[in-house]
Amino acid sequence: MADSQRAHQEKTAGAGPAQGNGATPEKEAATAVLDDLDSLRARARTAEQERDQFLDLLQRTRADFENYQKRVQRDMAQERRYAYGPLALEIMPALDNMERAVAAAKQAGETGPLVQGVAMVQNQLLDLLSRHGIKPIDAQGRPFDPNLHQAVMQQPSAQEPPDTVLQVLEQGFLLHDRVLRPAKVIVSKAPEKHGR
Repeated sequence: MADSQRAHQEKTAGAGPAQGNGATPEKEAATAVLDDLDSLRARARTAEQERDQFLDLLQRTRADFENYQKRVQRDMAQERRYAYGPLALEIMPALDNMERAVAAAKQAGETGPLVQGVAMVQNQLLDLLSRHGIKPIDAQGRPFDPNLHQAVMQQPSAQEPPDTVLQVLEQGFLLHDRVLRPAKVIVSKAPEKHGR
């Protein structure tokens, strides 16, 4: 009897606390596995969120870089398109002097080879500028446009309506669609009426 009591006490002593709350080693292991699984799921969700953030950042960075490349290409094309502007501006005073020389020679009635040579060089320069997108502004007889013309003075005119270009003093030029140099012009105004 004492032996059976002792065996019973050993059984209850060994399994006492574990049996008291109903947890067995298998249940504890299962709970630990579930806790680990929940922890892994949380870490996976965090990793997915970080992945999505980095993917979004990568896509935005790629789009920004592509936009930057397009902008640089557009700027370089613009720069090439208007690259001859500064050189043309420096050539224009010489071109103006040739035009004045030809006009003075015609006014004096000279038509010799020197005048023809100057006119030929002037035409060659104008052709060269034209090949690079630099063209004269056609101002004579046109309505005054402050975007294309610079009015030096106004002159009364009965033949032309007011604000019409009467005379071009210095030829203006366009570089493609931009004004390289405005034409300096004399603009008409209505004649003054003298009354008694």
